[in-house]
Amino acid sequence: MFWSIRLLGTDMYHLIAAFCIYSMLGWLVESIYMSFCNHKLTNRGFAKSPFCPIYGIGASGAYIMFEPLRSYPVLLYLAGCVTATVFEFLVAKLMLRLFGEVWWDYREKPFNYQGIICLESTVAWGFYAVGIVYFLHARVLGFIDMFPKRTGITVISVILTIVLVDYIIQLLRAFKVDVKKSGSALMERCRNFIAR
Repeated sequence: MFWSIRLLGTDMYHLIAAFCIYSMLGWLVESIYMSFCNHKLTNRGFAKSPFCPIYGIGASGAYIMFEPLRSYPVLLYLAGCVTATVFEFLVAKLMLRLFGEVWWDYREKPFNYQGIICLESTVAWGFYAVGIVYFLHARVLGFIDMFPKRTGITVISVILTIVLVDYIIQLLRAFKVDVKKSGSALMERCRNFIAR
């Protein structure tokens, strides 16, 4: 069964559930922080749903990569700094290529590079890595295990379906695809195919 497949020492159920939790927690924390900074409610997600997959990927990936460094806190911290900064840089470059813009700007921060990475964030990433390995991940797994697996799978499936639809709509808008025209054209193609 898919949910029992083990990947890097964790079964898919716990890995995907943790990804969802981290994606929503990341959205919540960043939206609260940016709302405070902007003095108004700010949605820091790409889409309408309270979900930032970059945090899900980053936190889940950080735990998998950095758990072997648990006995070496300084090395764990430094690895978190470097790995997350490189990840942030690569995501920014991908966003520039796909959308022509990056959704954050560090130009006002000291020691920044092209406004997409900065020393302040790099220092914070190291602390996040330490926090995930030593404190957060065990609590996330404990939260996941509070519910029957069948219930968890249903909740995960609903969340990911909503997020997928939301992201498809937002990507179509970002690439300026007329959803109404595209939907009509798709329906017409389906009718023609069925009529054959």
